[in-house]
Amino acid sequence: MITLEHVYILAGLFFAALSVLSARDTANAKRWGNTAFWTLVAVSFLFGSYLGDFLNGLLVIALIGVGGSNVLGRGAPKTTDTATREHFAKARGNKLFIPALLIPAIALLGGVVLKDVAIAGVPLFQPRQATLISLALGAMAATGLALFWFRAPLLAPLQEARRIMDTVGWAALLPQMLASLGAVFAASGVGVVIGDLMGAVIPAGNQFAAVVAFCVGMAFFTILMGNAFAAFPVMAAAIGLPLIVQGYGGSPVVMGAIGMLAGFCGTLMTPMAANFNVVPAALLQLPDRDGVIKAQIPTALPLLVINIILMYVFVFR
Repeated sequence: MITLEHVYILAGLFFAALSVLSARDTANAKRWGNTAFWTLVAVSFLFGSYLGDFLNGLLVIALIGVGGSNVLGRGAPKTTDTATREHFAKARGNKLFIPALLIPAIALLGGVVLKDVAIAGVPLFQPRQATLISLALGAMAATGLALFWFRAPLLAPLQEARRIMDTVGWAALLPQMLASLGAVFAASGVGVVIGDLMGAVIPAGNQFAAVVAFCVGMAFFTILMGNAFAAFPVMAAAIGLPLIVQGYGGSPVVMGAIGMLAGFCGTLMTPMAANFNVVPAALLQLPDRDGVIKAQIPTALPLLVINIILMYVFVFR
């Protein structure tokens, strides 16, 4: 049976390879900072299940220390030259997207079709983890196809990955960190406190006000924390479960699905979502660092209104 632990091992080996390649990059003045950072990430994936909460906590503190001390820098690994890339782009055209599209195709196949497959009575995938495992398998299949199709050097995928990860830097781990922060907030009772405050404001029996408070709260806390996955545990504990689901008999499925979409509207409007809104501006060398956010706000606000309407229409049906 393929388990989530196998995916963690695969990710750990990937980050370990980035660490080794960073250490060998003598042209990068900050190679040892990169090496230390990706080594810590590799250790967390490879051995995190065995380290315990305290040592994993120290690992996180070490990652923050390295990431925040200005010791990370972008390398310039050599893979394929510009002429080769232009040749393949002209020769393959839109077929270049086939490896990229293979990833979601395999993830969908595994998550929908193969999730219940068993061999000799043993499930092929760990229960409830089929989609994530299939996503990892899709990434491996796409990499293999690209290597074979483009006749690229064997290390090209890792070197290109290192180039991108060096450019993104510590922001690559921001979604995981912020999602963990949401779980910490929920465990510490922040959601209950917010629920008490909102309970004094929301008129009793007003379902629409509860929906508005929940969706706007999802967007607002996502703006603050940069990640809808971090906002959801807080707002679900504050309003989603006690009011919409338990109080008014709403559907938890609709509440969760549309609530996350409302949170994603906040993602479009915050620099805290650095990996989405700040890093792309840096990669594209935009003159305005907040240009991506400014362009997304006119889309985010109407979408938030639409999500509020959709939730009110469907959550109580």
